Amino acid sequence: MKVGTKSLLFGAHNIFIHPFLVFIAWWRLYGFPADPRLWVAFIVHDWGYLGKPNMDGPEGETHVELGARIMRIFGRRWEEFTRHHSRFHSRRDDARPSRLCYADKLALCCEWEWFYLFRTRITGELKEYMALSANGKYSCKEYMNRSIETPQSWYRAVKSFTLRYVAQNYRYGHR
Repeated sequence: MKVGTKSLLFGAHNIFIHPFLVFIAWWRLYGFPADPRLWVAFIVHDWGYLGKPNMDGPEGETHVELGARIMRIFGRRWEEFTRHHSRFHSRRDDARPSRLCYADKLALCCEWEWFYLFRTRITGELKEYMALSANGKYSCKEYMNRSIETPQSWYRAVKSFTLRYVAQNYRYGHR
């Protein structure tokens, strides 16, 4: 089974846990998500990881397309809203990240460290994320200012960066 599928079944993007955490993060950032289309976006935005051999490689970066296609049933604006939860796709399209991007990022900070690390360890995601961090894939490395040699130190560094990143940018997300 490929890592993207494992992520959806029991990893960082679990189809039950992750949407709930995105819901909580949205509520913290923007207030209660009363629009039911938001709830659909929370659920489907990462479904494109299904069958992907990596999370942040060339294939994994295309994961936004499935959720965006699903959300198009609500109109082009909702398609773009979902596609631009990815900073990679936002840069590619010369667009601002959507509000979903910031809620999605903050979701990592809304769960227990041990639970996140357990789930990402058993799926293989953690190994990929830590290797990519060590090789400079993520722009947050320059802000981490701490050792990321253990899963715990890596998670804490990512969480610290994520909290700063979201606090500095969440107001500018499009809807």
